[in-house]
Amino acid sequence: MPNKIPLSVVVLTKNEQACIAECLESVKDWADEIIVVDDESSDNTLGIVRQFTGKVFSKKMDVEGKHRNWAYAQAKNNWVLSLDADEKVTDELKKEIAPFINSANYVAFSIPLRNYIGNYWVRYGGWYPASKVRLFRKDKFKYEEVEVHPRVFIDGECGHLKSDIIHKGYPDLEHFLNSINRQSTLEAKKWINTNRKMSLGRITWRAVDRFFRRYLGKKGRKDGMYGFMIAYFDSFYQIISYAKYKEM
Repeated sequence: MPNKIPLSVVVLTKNEQACIAECLESVKDWADEIIVVDDESSDNTLGIVRQFTGKVFSKKMDVEGKHRNWAYAQAKNNWVLSLDADEKVTDELKKEIAPFINSANYVAFSIPLRNYIGNYWVRYGGWYPASKVRLFRKDKFKYEEVEVHPRVFIDGECGHLKSDIIHKGYPDLEHFLNSINRQSTLEAKKWINTNRKMSLGRITWRAVDRFFRRYLGKKGRKDGMYGFMIAYFDSFYQIISYAKYKEM
């Protein structure tokens, strides 16, 4: 693209040397600002990042929602595209976004995520399109300031784009399971910090419901082994979170 659009791409990083170059490569000739907020990486993440942008901040993440809000506030442009380090923008999405930057009809847009485990594109079980609000006016958007699964608050109307962000979040099943272990710890903390009352009966129901909703209702069975694993561990996530909640 000969002319860059007035868009700030904001990426949060921590030890992302394996994937950050592909992420930034996908936007370097398209967006006129790239911002990276790094959570004290100990690998070569920052060395790679500085090949693409000079706007780099070092800031330790404490509460995810709060951390993200701070990062977006550093953008010079009003429109922000939020990317994770293991994501990249498709050419189709670039073409779709450009006309909306000066649109007055919407203040945010959800974008489909094409999620992978290894090289397998997970199409069912609620994993696709799995749209998330990633493009927004920074003055009309805010994350809930909690540690895990923060909600988004939008002051205005949200549109919906059709083209994908590619998300290579899990190089293999080991990384997928490690993520579940980490996220379930944060989930248990969230229940405690928000004074949520959880019981074994309630959690058992949620676990059973999650499995059948993903595997049957959302057709996860069509993804074969991956579909079963995702449904099973989404169910198990509830049990692990509850066990950690009781332990805490």
